[in-house]
Amino acid sequence: MAKIKHNNFLDTVNNVFTDAIDEGVLHLYAEGDNFSGRTIGVKNQNLFHFGTTGYLGLEQDPRLKEAAINAIRRYGTQFPLSKSYISNPLYKQLEEKVSEMYQHPVVITKNSTLGHLGVIPSAVKDQDAIILDHQVHWSVQSAAKVLKTRSVPIDMIRHNDLNMLEDKIKSYTNSRKKIWYMADGIYSMFGDFAPIKDLKTLSLKYPQLHLYFDDVHGMSWIGKNGTGYVMNEINALSENMLLFGTLSKTFGASGSVLVCSNKKMHKDIKTFGGPLTFSAQLEPASVAAATASAEIHLSPEIYRLQDDLRLRVQYFNSLLEQTDLPVVDKNMSPVFFIGTGMPKTGYNFVNRLMKEGFYVNLGLFPAVPVKNTGVRITISRHNQRTEIKALVDAMVYHLPKALEETHTDLHRVHQAFKLKSTIKTKKTISKNLSLQLETSISKIDKQMWNNLVGDCGIQDWDGLQFLEKTFRNNVLGENNWNFWYLIVCDAQKHPVLATFISSSLWKDDMLANATASKTLEEKRISDPYYMTSKVLSLGCLFTEGNHLYVNGNHPRKQEALHMLMQTLETLEQRSNSKMIALRDFSMNDSLNRYFLGQGFVRIQMPNSCRINLRADEAIEVYVSRLSSRNRKHLRKDILAYEPSLDISILQTLNAHQLNQVHLLYNNVRLNNLGLNTFPYPINLFKNMSDHPNWEFILIHHPEQLNKIIGVMFCYKNNAQTYVPSLVGMDYDYLKIYQTYRQLLYQTLKRAIQLKFKTIDLGLTASFEKKKLGAVVEEKYAYIQASDNFTLELLGLLECR
Repeated sequence: MAKIKHNNFLDTVNNVFTDAIDEGVLHLYAEGDNFSGRTIGVKNQNLFHFGTTGYLGLEQDPRLKEAAINAIRRYGTQFPLSKSYISNPLYKQLEEKVSEMYQHPVVITKNSTLGHLGVIPSAVKDQDAIILDHQVHWSVQSAAKVLKTRSVPIDMIRHNDLNMLEDKIKSYTNSRKKIWYMADGIYSMFGDFAPIKDLKTLSLKYPQLHLYFDDVHGMSWIGKNGTGYVMNEINALSENMLLFGTLSKTFGASGSVLVCSNKKMHKDIKTFGGPLTFSAQLEPASVAAATASAEIHLSPEIYRLQDDLRLRVQYFNSLLEQTDLPVVDKNMSPVFFIGTGMPKTGYNFVNRLMKEGFYVNLGLFPAVPVKNTGVRITISRHNQRTEIKALVDAMVYHLPKALEETHTDLHRVHQAFKLKSTIKTKKTISKNLSLQLETSISKIDKQMWNNLVGDCGIQDWDGLQFLEKTFRNNVLGENNWNFWYLIVCDAQKHPVLATFISSSLWKDDMLANATASKTLEEKRISDPYYMTSKVLSLGCLFTEGNHLYVNGNHPRKQEALHMLMQTLETLEQRSNSKMIALRDFSMNDSLNRYFLGQGFVRIQMPNSCRINLRADEAIEVYVSRLSSRNRKHLRKDILAYEPSLDISILQTLNAHQLNQVHLLYNNVRLNNLGLNTFPYPINLFKNMSDHPNWEFILIHHPEQLNKIIGVMFCYKNNAQTYVPSLVGMDYDYLKIYQTYRQLLYQTLKRAIQLKFKTIDLGLTASFEKKKLGAVVEEKYAYIQASDNFTLELLGLLECR
């Protein structure tokens, strides 16, 4: 496979969001003439509100409302001037009170997103490095990405993995001035905490380490003066720390606040902080409401509010402890996450709860990994004990029903979130369907397999037998693959579904850009398996085309698909794989919605190319059907060189030739790091030479006939498909003799000569293949990873 397109991440998110919107759980509008905080109007219902981030309920406090109203009367709806010139008269008092809260200098920002965009590029210098926790908020990641243009290295570590963080710190100790680690204080989805005290200890061990915390979800409900979770853990900021809090959410107003104890850095950021300088300042109403809230935070009242919320959180926790509900992280924050696993289950569960009278948020990709979808519940002072108890009762009743209706169970949810469980999964046992799962194609009926799945690529019965022989019992682990063959039949022994599955080691940057792969390859000189992962895939790295047969009209189709999903989960665990990849589907495949609901994201693959040949058509007749432009290309760039080249087609190669073609193949692999895979072993090419279905199209140097400058490795599929599966070239002669174009043309000639019906030209170089009449089709894969970190390493995401 080749590098995916840059817009693929947005396309992937759009797919998931569109599915959630269609299910009625996203992009909703609140209804009603007023809002109390306890209830919210949705879809003509008045629902108890368990989705707010105003945990203390200060947004409904009459003092904040009155302050905002008075400010509008006195100063208008806005103060339309840049803060660099002059601030609204109310700003000074707000800054003084918030500074008093933190006992450190502060900078008030329009919101946290603009704040990060203003602060991070100012605080981080070109000589520094950034390390991101992979669950740190999108706004932090987005601001950090700006520094890529200044060549500041940006790394990502697994969530709260201090060992991985320390390894990254060590790697930059001798090359970077400061090393910035960026994390949330409280993470917005699962409500879990950053290990603040351990991070502070690590910063004492490594003086270069600077800590940047986004603590907007830790604000107000905890800490002295409501200054949040981070301040509650460390009491005072050292000069190697920057902290973001919020004046919205629990604070009850609008805006955000940067806390910085380093006076020089504080002055630099306040003097010129990008969006902090040019963006509009907070509206007078927001400044006044925030000031009123700050006065509450500076009074003993804040601790009574915190205690009031804490009692509600404790009550909710006590109720949850009496249930089997899969709470992802048990702690004392007001944020809870009940896992559902698959998005489809999450949609079902949320809709059920809304019908029962409760509004909750759905946590879904990209905020969480797709298979870690769940319900995000927040407890606030608006919530009363009666509705808290009623919500728990409703969840206990409806979650099993949502699981059952979406063909999953609690054990699979626990597995998805790595939760301890004594619950056993319910195997899908069908009286109407039978499942055959084999580890060798030799145990599958040859004719049936070829009729179902074997009509393209190297995935006919003979081709798979060849791959089994080649990718087993090798010295290097990356060249040893596991194979499984799955067939689901009905009671009459008619196939409903068939596919083959493999597990193998992939480089984590296989789909990343070539620059990233080049950097990683330098590290792999000393550590060959640096950043590599096991992947379970439909098909294998050596096959292309339709790997899945499904009888779309069979009444047991859905049942067969569920059996496939359970088999994939079992094999994923058995093979210790980090990702499942379902490959080579068309854009409008009927299974799109099904795969999305099962916890997969769709990504675009390189276009596939195929030439369909007419029976008994000579090459001259085929060429005459090309466009005039393509015929001109053929004459000028291919036929003009053909007479001067020594071109041959061999069924077997001697030892000298095998060494040459192996080197030529490796040239192409190394020249295309956008398609970064492990090299195939030389015994692959030896096995090709020994196999009757393989042949080699060779181009020799016209003056050195023993020197091969180009080779196409071609497989003859029994279903009358010709498959040029690999190419090898000497790049010194590529432009001189137009070697690649010549190999494509010779492949076309050979397929016509052998009277094949189709040529499978694979997934890359579609521009060149179209010139010879290839039909191009967009292809997609469906990816399910154990966490978003895996997807990010594979290049499927940049920053969430």
